[in-house]
Amino acid sequence: MPVQMNTILDEPVARDWRSAVGRGLRGRCPHCGEGRLFKGFLKPVDACAACGELLHHQRADDLPPYVVITIVGHIVVGGLLMAEKYADWSMGLHMAIWPALTVVLSLILMQPVKGGVIGLQWAMRMHGFGGMPDLPERQPLPPAGRPS
Repeated sequence: MPVQMNTILDEPVARDWRSAVGRGLRGRCPHCGEGRLFKGFLKPVDACAACGELLHHQRADDLPPYVVITIVGHIVVGGLLMAEKYADWSMGLHMAIWPALTVVLSLILMQPVKGGVIGLQWAMRMHGFGGMPDLPERQPLPPAGRPS
């Protein structure tokens, strides 16, 4: 019986995820760091204008809002607890500061966090960034003899 050996002749060059995430946080192409990553507030470009890297593969989806919620929640709740412990603020002041701070921080952080997620996806060759299309998810087959 013949034996087939599968080896990878051309291993892909490793991508530094730290620099890719850092470039994404600054709103730059994760590959070259020169081209802009966004053409709108949260709309990424299809390809980098400087190096031509295709960026339409990105699938940031819901991760950036979850990360922003976590960061902003820690800042706002921590600040609120510190204010309650060490300051004697009125309820009106609390109601003016904390919702406004939540909205402002969320808007400030959303684009950099999405850029960082896109940079991480590029560095890890996720969602088509590795040159191979995503394979569809396969579901297990139902047991034989049972209707599905």
